Amino acid sequence: MQRDLVIHDGATGDAAIRDVVIREIGADEFAKIWPIFGEVLARGESYNYPPDLSMQRAQAMWTSPPYRSFIAESDAGEALGCYKLGPNQLGRGDHVANASYMVAERAWGRGIGGALCEHSLIQAREAGFLAMQFNYVVSSNTAAVHLWQKHGFAIVGRVPGAFRHDTLGLVDVLVMHRAL
Repeated sequence: MQRDLVIHDGATGDAAIRDVVIREIGADEFAKIWPIFGEVLARGESYNYPPDLSMQRAQAMWTSPPYRSFIAESDAGEALGCYKLGPNQLGRGDHVANASYMVAERAWGRGIGGALCEHSLIQAREAGFLAMQFNYVVSSNTAAVHLWQKHGFAIVGRVPGAFRHDTLGLVDVLVMHRAL
């Protein structure tokens, strides 16, 4: 498995994480990122997964081929975030990548989401994908929308009321895309 070291040179203050290792994990290490899933699902703000999603089902969705999973760990080995990478569609659409990202709440504002995105773009290019598309970005998740736009993604579609937000009710979902 490939290991990459991401240095956050511009980060300052207590929230700064100096060294983050982003590496691929297999099904045997999925339990390391499972607590992050729990946080994300409990908030009910960004993923359409059922709130009672089991670890076994999530593990299968994130680590079964053609999907690959990656973890961002602090230099102390703490799981800070993760992402899944694979084809957006099979067959004639398999040249376009898709990725899903999660960041532990304790690591928000530390550049982890951006580091995961940058890493995924490199991995997608190396795997031969020509573009990346996000099919289901919840529009009220403004931090994610801004981050993806910062990394070159454009909003190419909007699905009205497609997400049942726990506190906001029905909100739109965005489709975002960028060439690699």
